[in-house]
Amino acid sequence: MFPVTVPRSQLICSEATPYYHIVSRCVRRSYLCGIDEHTQQNYEHRRGWIEDKLKELSAMFCIDICAYAIMNNHYHLVLSIDCDGVKNLSEQEVVGRWCSLHEMTVLIHRYLTKQDRHNSTKAVCQQIISEWRERLASISWFMKILNQTIARLANKEDDCTGHFWEGRFKSQALLDEKALLTAMVYVDLNPIRANMADSLEASDFTSVKERLAALKSKKLTPPCLHPFIGNPTNEMIKGIPFRLDDYLE
Repeated sequence: MFPVTVPRSQLICSEATPYYHIVSRCVRRSYLCGIDEHTQQNYEHRRGWIEDKLKELSAMFCIDICAYAIMNNHYHLVLSIDCDGVKNLSEQEVVGRWCSLHEMTVLIHRYLTKQDRHNSTKAVCQQIISEWRERLASISWFMKILNQTIARLANKEDDCTGHFWEGRFKSQALLDEKALLTAMVYVDLNPIRANMADSLEASDFTSVKERLAALKSKKLTPPCLHPFIGNPTNEMIKGIPFRLDDYLE
């Protein structure tokens, strides 16, 4: 009996939970980062590609990064969808974010600058912007852009073509605070568990190292990461429902 492929829309539902644990792995488990023991080829710099792209995308999408760890042949993310944030974006903000990575069409430009006042054009443009708004809160689009960018860079460097990633990233819904905490701890401890580091401070290309570096420089949260806010009484405050000190402990 063949396995049934479940549509991504059934695996990711922001109404059920905003939090998801994501894993993406290289095809045939070939090296993404690190040093290939057989060829001695060093791919360490590719971790920086992923980390830089994550930071760029977190500023564009309404998707917050709770935790990440970039390993040799795969990486882990814990993401949070900001449903309220994407709803509150103006049309100009939606276009600005989406077109920071995609070329703006002449039609949208004319609509925003009010050069075309036809009702039919207005309806078409509003529909396009509505689709872009949905994409800005879509983990699937977030992952698509991230993985396509890294695949192009790696294939160009290796002078080859073809698939770089396995067909689909894996996603697991985190339905309560305990599941969120467990997933984040699992991700941040991944390099230590894999004997790639012997301490949190030495765990390169992880969210926990970013947070520790921010603390050392007397900053509460790195710009690209979702903040820890404890148990807020103010519902307007958004963040991870734990204290950072407790999490590190």
